[in-house]
Amino acid sequence: MSTAKKFAGQTALYGVSTIAGRVLGFFLTPIYTRTYATKTYGIFGNMFSYASMLNALLAFGMETTYFRYLNKHADNKQAVYNNTFGAILSIAVLFFLLTFPFAGSITNWIRVDNTTPVDQYILYTKYFIGILIFDALCVIPFAKVRADGRPGRYGLIKLANVVIFVGLNLFFIYAVPFIIKHNLPGVNLITPWFIKGWLGYVFLSNLIASIATFLMLMPELLQLRPKFNRALFAEMLIYSWPVLIANFSYLVNENLDKILLGKLLPEDVSATQVGIYSACAKISIFLSIFVNAFRLGAEPFFFSHAKNKNATQTYARIMTYFIIAVCLIFVALVANIQLLKYFIKGKDAEQTNLYWSGIQVVPVLLFGYVSLGIYMNLSVWYKLTDQTKYGLYISGIGALLTIVLNIIFIPYYGYIASAWISLTAYASMMMLSYIWGQKNYPIPYNIKKNLAYIIISAVLVYLSFSVFKRNIFIGNGLLILFGLGALYTERKELKAIFNR
Repeated sequence: MSTAKKFAGQTALYGVSTIAGRVLGFFLTPIYTRTYATKTYGIFGNMFSYASMLNALLAFGMETTYFRYLNKHADNKQAVYNNTFGAILSIAVLFFLLTFPFAGSITNWIRVDNTTPVDQYILYTKYFIGILIFDALCVIPFAKVRADGRPGRYGLIKLANVVIFVGLNLFFIYAVPFIIKHNLPGVNLITPWFIKGWLGYVFLSNLIASIATFLMLMPELLQLRPKFNRALFAEMLIYSWPVLIANFSYLVNENLDKILLGKLLPEDVSATQVGIYSACAKISIFLSIFVNAFRLGAEPFFFSHAKNKNATQTYARIMTYFIIAVCLIFVALVANIQLLKYFIKGKDAEQTNLYWSGIQVVPVLLFGYVSLGIYMNLSVWYKLTDQTKYGLYISGIGALLTIVLNIIFIPYYGYIASAWISLTAYASMMMLSYIWGQKNYPIPYNIKKNLAYIIISAVLVYLSFSVFKRNIFIGNGLLILFGLGALYTERKELKAIFNR
């Protein structure tokens, strides 16, 4: 089997499980937007934005470090596993001690809706502290599953996590009110504690799902040994802390706009604006899913093939097909945006119109994800050459752009500014990574062809969304033309790959 086929197979396995899980989660979006007021959904978006950034801090870049050091110390894999998990465990304990006793003070700082009772908001914060800790403790066991070449087990556990989360959401939102309304058996046990329409049940469901995931990874956790290698650990920290900063900076780009919307806009509109922006951003989830699935398959693959003499040619070929794939998804999502928008309907016509008023940011956010995906692909060079400081520089510049530009423009343009700034940050990171990468670890990317696909897809999206006013038939016609054009252009290369 060719390396291209092998990589495609691994990515497909991770992709199927990731897509299945994320699609299940995506179908909760219309349930949330119909169940909760726009500003309440804004609390949801704001809390998860903080959680995403803190996840990076707790993981401490150890996932990438684990894969790199498995490759460097193939004869001492157990020590690599012990030390990377030990680092995260130590950070998780410290995080708990510094946050849980001060949940009230933290809540006062992160609140975006002053109409929600403080005691409920504090409970939201405590739930998230628990979610963050259990998710962090699962990072290295999940990495071990991937390193062991078991995408099936990885996918099943991830899928189980989402099924539990979705199932509990449906239980609290629909099943319990149904039991109470019809006075079914067990109603006397439910009514003393149940609060209809309480957002906290979403966060409680997430906490239970995270704990269940931790328990499902027990076979990997039981393989840990309490052995500490000081020299190896110190070497890992030197490698991982730039990765930590880079990952955190990336998540700043991804989530800080929602936090700043809550902080920089007037209190009477901030939660609503966050709710609209968060809901519309959900439409871009399918492109995000593909990018994430690619990362799951690519990271261990790139490290394991780094010593092959034709590694750079393989990386270049993968980049071209990755760009074709993300551009196809980009065009497809915009072509069908008139259907996808029904996933963010509100409780009534007024709230639905509020959500739909933000639909114009979707193509911009999607183009940002195209840039982000290319950046993730390009980032192989500094990980393979142990120059992770460049990841810090690149993501740091992206984060700086996100912070400064959002602070300047949000008060004037609201979430519209946030969408364009997100694209600006990711495109800047992509270009910087390419420029520095070609100087330090040249990879023969087909720049002309790759740029052609990106520009053509952007033009088709503009025509579909703006010129033809989101006409679904014309949009999908343009999608088919793009797909056929790519297939014709790549026909010889694809034939060569499948004949190997």
